[in-house]
Amino acid sequence: MKPDDVLLGVSASSKDKLLQLLSEHAGAALAVSEETILTALRSRESLGSTGIGAGIAIPHAPVDGLVAPFVLLARLAKPVEFEAIDEEPVDVVCLILTPPGEQNRYLKLLSSVTRQLRSADTLGTIRQAADRERVYRTFAEVEG
Repeated sequence: MKPDDVLLGVSASSKDKLLQLLSEHAGAALAVSEETILTALRSRESLGSTGIGAGIAIPHAPVDGLVAPFVLLARLAKPVEFEAIDEEPVDVVCLILTPPGEQNRYLKLLSSVTRQLRSADTLGTIRQAADRERVYRTFAEVEG
């Protein structure tokens, strides 16, 4: 993750629009088709929402064409309905994309991000920080 992969004040009117916006950013950063990313995310969401509760969603999927994992963190300007497990809208979204076939690495990364976002201190900083650099530093410090 790089500081440019932290987005603050993201506006989306729906879960699908949010996934489209995240796919656009990830596609540009990775030189991978936005449509390839969006299709992978929609396919994963069709299995069950990645909204984990407490206003957090972690959409994730393996994506053809990736050679390394990609993480993007977004704070929404206004919470969006995401079919989360607790039925609450989400305002913090962490996108995780990984190369296909790296299941162990993928699960470790997903577990690490989930732990980070479940930390009250980390989540509080993400929700209140004035700039992306502060969010990035907080997330990177926890990641260690």
